[in-house]
Amino acid sequence: MGDLINARFILGISADNESICAALGLPAAQIDDPSLITSDVVVVIASAKTGIDSNIVKNWITFRELYIPTIVVVTDFEDGDVDFEDMSAIVGKMLEPVLTPYLVLHADTGEPTALINLEDQMITDYSNTKVSKISSDVEHRELVLEFKEELHNALTEGGWDQFVQGLIIPAIPLILKNKLGIAEIKHFLDLIPTRR
Repeated sequence: MGDLINARFILGISADNESICAALGLPAAQIDDPSLITSDVVVVIASAKTGIDSNIVKNWITFRELYIPTIVVVTDFEDGDVDFEDMSAIVGKMLEPVLTPYLVLHADTGEPTALINLEDQMITDYSNTKVSKISSDVEHRELVLEFKEELHNALTEGGWDQFVQGLIIPAIPLILKNKLGIAEIKHFLDLIPTRR
């Protein structure tokens, strides 16, 4: 018997779909694509500007009955009209509640330039071409304490295995121009066992 193909797809319509697919190394699919039922994991695009593809919203309940591990990627939040946290809440109302393992940190100019991991509170700085990890300071830890506790409570029962089983959905911010979020999304993709 030959190797089974690991089916991983990006769902949703975005002006950056082609670039997102290239950055993550995943093909795009439509919510009604029959091959979705064999998917190992799916990445859903949620744009802070254009929202979520109406076909995804319409077919969400049927899709979620398959318990396919799903990641929601939030894009287009840089201008500040709807930020990452706001869009994650909107996704929670339109589809189902999501968990935010990372929060976006902004430079003094207001530009999103870093992510803070709510589990270990390390900051990944995307403001330079060389990405760096730094420890958070007391001010950052106080700022994210409520979000950290919320995430901790959600993961108490089964950790991120709940994601692998298709029970919980992480929402992760993505900015292609400075690569913010790409490594974090790939981390979650790597949690899904490969089939051989």
